[in-house]
Amino acid sequence: MTTVAPAFTERYLLSPDMVAEPYGYLNGLRDHAPVHWSPMHHAWFVTGYDQVMRCLRDPAVSADRVRPLMDAVPQGARADAERAFGILSRWMVFNDPPQHRRLRQVFQEAFAARAVSRYRAFTEKATAAVLARRAVPGRSGDLMADVAKPLPALVFARWLGIPRTDAPAFWYWNARVADLVLGTAQEESEYRASLQALVSLEDYLAGLVARRRAEPADDLISQVLKEGQVGDSVTDEEFVGMLTQMAFAGGETTSNLIANTVLALHTDPGRLAVVREDPELVQGAVEEALRLDGPSKMSIRMAARDLDLDGHTLRAGDRIFLVTAAANRDPARFTDPDRFDVRRTGATHLGFGFGAHFCIGAALARLVAVAAVGTLVRDHPDLTLTDPGRLAWQPSLLNRSLTALPVRY
Repeated sequence: MTTVAPAFTERYLLSPDMVAEPYGYLNGLRDHAPVHWSPMHHAWFVTGYDQVMRCLRDPAVSADRVRPLMDAVPQGARADAERAFGILSRWMVFNDPPQHRRLRQVFQEAFAARAVSRYRAFTEKATAAVLARRAVPGRSGDLMADVAKPLPALVFARWLGIPRTDAPAFWYWNARVADLVLGTAQEESEYRASLQALVSLEDYLAGLVARRRAEPADDLISQVLKEGQVGDSVTDEEFVGMLTQMAFAGGETTSNLIANTVLALHTDPGRLAVVREDPELVQGAVEEALRLDGPSKMSIRMAARDLDLDGHTLRAGDRIFLVTAAANRDPARFTDPDRFDVRRTGATHLGFGFGAHFCIGAALARLVAVAAVGTLVRDHPDLTLTDPGRLAWQPSLLNRSLTALPVRY
């Protein structure tokens, strides 16, 4: 494996300054070597756009990474882990083709943009209701807690068909599952709570599937059951396992996308004024937030077999960090890559991934984020950030998530 060049100093990505502002370092790493072995992280960092795209297309780069998650479980919690990690093994994001394709196809129609657009009116109504309740003009608050978290939760619960009375337990389980999957559960008690939450979430969703079989409704579960693939191309167990992934992934990603877009607009008055003058540019603002400061900094893969990448030999079993946060700022692909340009056209960003593992919920996440950001820009002209110099970010290799976004409405 290659050694670090003397001119380049390795940094730990979970150190406080790297969590707060990773992009300068990641740009430097990409410029130094777009494929780089990190002894500190025991992984290959792939930071160039073309190199990340190559990995996303290469079957030798595997998404099957449940085992490393299992290996991170404290010894005392292993007994609780077997069923929980069996559930994770049925998540699409942890499967390779052709298994991944078979699992994903069950949801393809329900997640298509034309199907998601049916929820536009509900999303706009929910956005107005949440803002009327939480974003009262003149009030100080936390936009993460007031808007960015509850709005996607409301829309995703409606879309999945979660009865309102079940929502508190449902979102508690989701939060604990996020701790497990994103690596923020550290203590043995936290791991146990997260593992149990995943099992509880699966039990709940299995019961909800049974109810929707008996009494169909206007929701995702009923729609997929009606199409007849559950019990045919996928088992009931696989279907419920994938629903736990949908439940976890949707709210987290969209919450962070809303907050990061609002932050990007309100730290630059000129940028905000341009979008306010032309509301059609809200979509462009959301896309630039996805590219420049998106909800996901990287995804983790494993080398299924030896492969060559840019003259480096990646060995079977090596961990690979596909750093989309760096690839999305690659000057070889994007003109003036560090500039937030709401009118940007051209190269496709990787904020939702690419290819087989392109985020299946992208259309719904965009719908909710555009509704939230657009309404805030249009109807809350006095919104200001109250302490932009002291923002804190969740310590995560994978996610880019504010702990809070203090504002005055």
